Amino acid sequence: MPFTRISLLAGRSPAYLRALTDALDRALVDSFQVPPHDRFVAVHPHAPGELLFDRDYRGGPRSDQYVLFHITTGKPRSAATKAAFYRQLVDELERAPGIPAQDVMVVIAESGWEDWSFGGGISAADDSAATP
Repeated sequence: MPFTRISLLAGRSPAYLRALTDALDRALVDSFQVPPHDRFVAVHPHAPGELLFDRDYRGGPRSDQYVLFHITTGKPRSAATKAAFYRQLVDELERAPGIPAQDVMVVIAESGWEDWSFGGGISAADDSAATP
């Protein structure tokens, strides 16, 4: 169950944000081995001057459509799985909502189950807390 924070410039419509999160969800399910309906996302729109990025660093040029996906996951994935995910994500985003591949940045951070609590103050590492 990854948790994704999405940072982008403010002013996007609800339909745009829905297309953005739907594209992320498809890529997570298809390429990142995430179960369907396992969606946890926080969208962070930023006013001008609050989201600073190098427009030419490794893969630019970047435009004001730049979007950063910071994905925290409790299950490690292989380099091949991550590469497939990156490719599918940019393909999905180019289709809808129309974000160019060079405007997509992804950071994946892996953590252990002891770093998560899904509710009730119970560590995800506690096997007895798992639901059947």
